[in-house]
Parts: sequence; structure tokens; C-alpha cells
Amino acid sequence: MALDHAQAAKEILEAVGGPGNIVSAAHCATRLRLVIADDSKVDQEKVDDAVGAKGNFKASGQLQVIYGTGTVNKVYEELCKQGNISAASKADVKEAAAQQQNGFMKAIKVLSDVFVPIIPAIVASGMLMGIMGAIQFMGTPAPDGAGLFDLDTTSVWWRIAALVNACALANLQILLGFSAATVFGGNPYLGASLGALLISSDFISAYSASKALSDGTMITLQVIPGLYSIDWIGYQGHVIPILVGVWILCFFEKRLHKAVPEMFDLFVTPLVSVSVAAYITILFIGPIFVWLENAILGLLYFLLKVPLGIGYIIIGLIYSPSVVTGLHQMYTAIDVSMLAQPGNVTRWLPIASAANIAQGGACLAVALKTKTVKTKSLAVPSGISCLLGITEPAIFGVNLPKVKPFVCGMAGAACGAFVCYLTQLAATGTGVTGIFGLLLCVKQPVQYIIMFVVAFGVAFGLTSAIYKDEDKPKKKVAAPTPKPETSTSTTAAPSAKAVAATGPEAIVSPMAGEAISMTAVSDPVFASEAMGKGAAVEPTEGKVFAPADGSITMVAETGHAIGLLSEGGVEILIHIGIDTVNLKGGPFTAKCQAGESVKKGDLLMDVDLGAIKEANLPATTMVIITNTDDFSSVEGHTGTVKVGDTLIDIKK
Repeated sequence: MALDHAQAAKEILEAVGGPGNIVSAAHCATRLRLVIADDSKVDQEKVDDAVGAKGNFKASGQLQVIYGTGTVNKVYEELCKQGNISAASKADVKEAAAQQQNGFMKAIKVLSDVFVPIIPAIVASGMLMGIMGAIQFMGTPAPDGAGLFDLDTTSVWWRIAALVNACALANLQILLGFSAATVFGGNPYLGASLGALLISSDFISAYSASKALSDGTMITLQVIPGLYSIDWIGYQGHVIPILVGVWILCFFEKRLHKAVPEMFDLFVTPLVSVSVAAYITILFIGPIFVWLENAILGLLYFLLKVPLGIGYIIIGLIYSPSVVTGLHQMYTAIDVSMLAQPGNVTRWLPIASAANIAQGGACLAVALKTKTVKTKSLAVPSGISCLLGITEPAIFGVNLPKVKPFVCGMAGAACGAFVCYLTQLAATGTGVTGIFGLLLCVKQPVQYIIMFVVAFGVAFGLTSAIYKDEDKPKKKVAAPTPKPETSTSTTAAPSAKAVAATGPEAIVSPMAGEAISMTAVSDPVFASEAMGKGAAVEPTEGKVFAPADGSITMVAETGHAIGLLSEGGVEILIHIGIDTVNLKGGPFTAKCQAGESVKKGDLLMDVDLGAIKEANLPATTMVIITNTDDFSSVEGHTGTVKVGDTLIDIKK
């Protein structure tokens, strides 16, 4: 029985609380995507029982209802018609969903959006910095180093390496300014200019602030004589001041573009927006965070003296959150002060090391558990970077956006810090944490290793136990759905009558690459097999070939999906990449059209895999048997495949 699309749309509208409760709506090749204004008005039971729906789930602020290719577009059209809802793109829906999140999650999203593009530079610079710090310590004579060998730090090889390891972190504010302006909708070059301004050599470097305070060389300038003054300190290592400053810059820039006459806009808008942002940041935003840093440093001195290790545990818990604000850059002052005391050791650095190690453990657990290629490729180097003492890539790129790994890292840090208290672990220097921090604790190597194992093990174990990419949608038995249909969103095709399948049929791989099980796909809808069983391919070549003899039933306008009906009655959906509908057809060049008869191995689509990669989207290609229920067995293969190799075995 054919699905009544009007009835399906009506039931969904009623289930979600009516059209007035829908902020935005769109659809992709398989599912309806709705942003809901008030979740309390949604009748989840009605959503579960909606006619034609194969499942639903909530993800990224969207209610996603699964209908399948050839059906979802019809339901969407009826939904827009009945609810008088304006059509929106998938990107518009994602943006609307982001606006529905609470303030804390919005702030995390901003931090993630700003940091993710610059993480490769930070990882490379940070890892080299950790390695060179350890080498320098080993090559420096006692009492400042181990003196295991002679190191010539004046050689051209060492000097160039030092330039490379410092380039990203030393100029972090420039990178942050550029990235933040892009996120906030301003000119990224103006953002980079503000970042460069805030680390100008005219300031006393933030890294030298403690020394300037102690030797009396700090420069203090009067803003309002007798009432308000500021210390002339740069913002090296700080995150929040540059982000706020760039937001202010973009706020004025966008409004000035509208108000300033075009003939003056080129020089008036950049000059005024950068100048206003600089004055506000330097005079007000920056000093506020300097005050916060001083207050926190005083608190930390107090906590280290709290009995029973309670203070150590608290410091372990708050260390990683402090990295988010950039406050940790001032912690070197604690190490310097402790090293100046009798005994010439610091008990602070091992706690910081425990926090770094723990975040690395949580990040590597994500790498192990995730089924998302993109997340894994980011989590592995970021986790390793943590173990070398650089936590920003893991915190901002992986752990903090996913929340639970970040909290597990905090728990691991607290446990590692408690070990520091029990063993009275101390370091003889500063600047090196993580694996190479052992070189600063050469008198207590066993204690350091125990701390390392505890911090890493707790964070890794907790994250492994509770982390998952996304909740999978609930499977349910649904009303009969029609065979793939055409729509206004796809190339029209003549209707095709399914041929009764008889005997076994092999569906071959449409692309060369690595075949994986459908349940390993990062998208929860495909992984749940709610659309049908099959297999997926991580492609190595950008060409899609026909996986069976038959006829093309659908080619998406954006090129990311192809429907095919085999001569044996198998309905096949080839979905190229995940979220690639957002690319609006850019990477895809169709070599077939709906209604066309094809033979196994015919070229169906050229795909620019590089463009998909540049968009930070997975190119994972799903081959789904959408009429799985018509067969007794649908079994996918895994492993390396060439075009034409058997990918899916089907039995009637």
C-alpha cells in the first residue's frame, strides 16, 4: 500500500506540537530534519508511531525523522504546505539548531569552531616543542639539566628547529584572531591584525610579567589619573581576551559597512573597528583577566597547603578548565617561586603534568571508541600532543566539545594529583610536562611513573566506559513504505516495477577502498541500519560505478546520492559521503540520469574526494539495500576492495 504523504506530514506536525513549534525544517536524502522551539511540546510517542517513519533521534539540536530516499522529500513538501513552513537548507537548519542550545554549549561551540582550523599548526608546533624541551634538558649540565650529552644550541640546525617549534604557539593570538573573525563573520585579516597588536613587542611579554613584577621593571600607565591604571602587559598565551576583542571588532565592522559611504568604507571601517576593539580590549577586557589570574594564583598557593591532599585534588580538577581561559600561562610564576624556596623544587609542575596526561588519556580513549574517521584523525595526534605537554589541541578540538571526555580528564587529573600528594612528588625545573616531565623528576622516577599510570588510566578507563559518538535511533516496525519515488529535489525518472528476486545476488563495490560494516559508519542513521542493511566503503578513488545491472531510479540534484533498482529486484541506495549534501553538488559530476539502464561496472559519478576532505567531511560511501526486509539475508563484506569485488551478498 502506497504511503499517504499528506497523512505522514500531518502526524509529524501534530507530534511535534504544531507548525508554530518548528523553528526550521529541511531534509536530506533519507531523513527529515527539524529544529524544535520547545521540546516539552513534542509527543515522543506520537513521533515514534508516525506513519511511514522508520525511526527518529535527537542530535545536534535537531529532531531527525527517518523516511528513506524517494519518500522523505514528499513528506517534506507536504509538511511545508500544511504548516506554511518556508523551505530551508540543511546548513540553515544546523545554524538554527545551534541557536537553540544553552549559553554554555554555545560558548563551547564557538571555542571549538575557532580552534579546530588551527589545530594542525598547534599540534605540529607543540609536539616539536615538547621533544626539544626534553633534549635541551638532557643536554644541559646540572643543576639545571641532566647533562647526559653535549648539546650545541648555537648550531643552525637547532636554531631553525627552535623557530619551527615556536612559530604557532608564539603567534597563537594571530591565528586565533584570523579564525575568530571568520567565525564571527568579520574580515579575518583584521582579526589577525588585532591578534598581532595584542602580542606586540611594545608590551612586556606575558611570559616575563612575573619577572618584571619582582625586579620592579613593570610599566604601569594611568588611564584616569588617580583612579584607574593598567599594567602594560601583552596577551601571549591568553585565549579569552583575543576572542572577545575580535567579537567587538566584528560587531563594529559589520555595522560600519552598512553606515559608512562606499567611497570611505575601505579605510574608515578597518581603522575604526580595529582601533575601537584595541582600546576596549587593552583598557578593560585584558585587565579584567589579569585581575582574575592574580586572584586565582593566590587561591592556588592556599590550596597547596590544605591538609589530606584535598587541595591537590581541587587543583587537579580545575587545571584543565583553566587552560580554556589561558590562565595556566601564569602558573610558571608558581614554579619559579617554589624553585626559589629551600629545597629548590616545585610541587606544582607534577600536578600540571597529571592534568595534561589525563586529558591525553581521555582523548586517546575517544580515538579508540569513535567510529568517525574525522574524529579519530584529530584525536590521535591531539592525544599524543597531550602526552608531550601540549593540551590545547585535545581540549579544544576533541574533549571539550564532547564534554564527557573533558570531565573524565578532570577526574584523571584529580587522581594523579592525589598521587603527587601521597608520594610528595616534586620537580627540579619547569617547562616540561607529560612523558618528558620524568626528566624533571629524576630523583623520583617511580613516583612519577605511578602518577602517570594513575592519571592516564583513570581518564582513559572512564572515557572508554561512557563515551559513544551519538545515541543510535530507535528501531521500530513501521507502516509499509513505497518503492523509491521521484521528487522535485531529484532528477525525474519513470516509475519502475520491482522484479521479484529469485535466488542469491551479489552486489559489487561501486568504489575502490576499504570496506567497513554499516554499523561502523559514523552517521547514526546509517549505522543503525534503519534505512536497511548493506556495507560502506572508505574510498581511495573518486569514481562511482554501477554495483549491479539495472536501472537508475534517482539521482540527487546535489549528486551525493544515487538510487538503483537491480534486475533481481534489489533496491540500492549509494550515498556518497556524510553531510555532503551541504556541498551543493560541488564535488560531484553525474555520468548517469534517472530512468537510464546500466550494466554492472558502468561509470555513474565522478567525485572530487579532495573537495570533500577540504570541507572536513567524511567521504564514507554507504551502499544500502533499502528493501532489506524482502530478503532472508543481506550480508556485507569488509576489507580492501576493488571496483567489482563482491561487497554485499543477498539471499531471497
